[in-house]
Amino acid sequence: MTRTTQWLYGWLLLLPSMVLLVLFTHYPAVATMWHSFFSTPKGSRPAVFVGADNYQQLIEDPIFWQALSNNFWYALGTIPVSIVIAIAMAVWVNERIAGRGVLRLAYFTPTILPMIAVANIWLFFYTPEYGLLNQFLALFGVGSHNWLGSKGTALGALMAVTIWKEAGFFMIFYLAALQSMSPSLAEAASIEGASRWYFFRRVTFPLLMPTTLFVLVNAVINAFRLVDHIVVMTRGGPDNATSLLLYYIYEIGFRFWDSAYAAALTVVLLAILGLVALAQFFFLERKVHYQ
Repeated sequence: MTRTTQWLYGWLLLLPSMVLLVLFTHYPAVATMWHSFFSTPKGSRPAVFVGADNYQQLIEDPIFWQALSNNFWYALGTIPVSIVIAIAMAVWVNERIAGRGVLRLAYFTPTILPMIAVANIWLFFYTPEYGLLNQFLALFGVGSHNWLGSKGTALGALMAVTIWKEAGFFMIFYLAALQSMSPSLAEAASIEGASRWYFFRRVTFPLLMPTTLFVLVNAVINAFRLVDHIVVMTRGGPDNATSLLLYYIYEIGFRFWDSAYAAALTVVLLAILGLVALAQFFFLERKVHYQ
């Protein structure tokens, strides 16, 4: 087989993936960016070029800034906690303990549940007066609280749902990484008298950094694509306290039918995720040790 034939076969093998990538990733992104420079067509009135008007409206939109701020605090509150819990669970179920198979299943169960079902489960927990959380707090004399109806607790309540669902998912990746490590490392550390905490801090955690980078990128993406829980549990309320960026895009595009402004918001979201990708490839990967 000549080199030209090998080159041709290689491109033919890549062609289906490239077509799907262009049709369902690159073309929609470019089309969305193009549409953001036009007005929304309404009835017999076609779309007209408006330049950066949609982006000017975005800058002057207080709800956009609130949704962006909510998204920042949501990511900051869910990502580190989910990763820490996932590592702790993975280290625990990786040990030779009784019933570890059941524990792994229990940790992973929230991940396999549909997001709508998860939201309804937690609605039962958060229901004022009759919810499980308020019933538990009543045992200690704490009065009932509307967790999803209060601006001070609504976003935190959503964060708890996300942490509960994602920690088990991330645990699977950490467990796989721990099981791929050579047992001789722990044996050598034990012979040298190293404590378990010292071994984890100096050996285990550095070797988990490639997995942590992968989990971190996925967690950031997940933090900016949450819609289901918000639709079921709060609809962005109270007073936009739980409105995240993607949910706000959904509202603008499908409740108010302002597709041009929704396109401008989507471009901002794509830019944020693009910056995350650049940070991964040009900064974070240099700090990671690959075996």
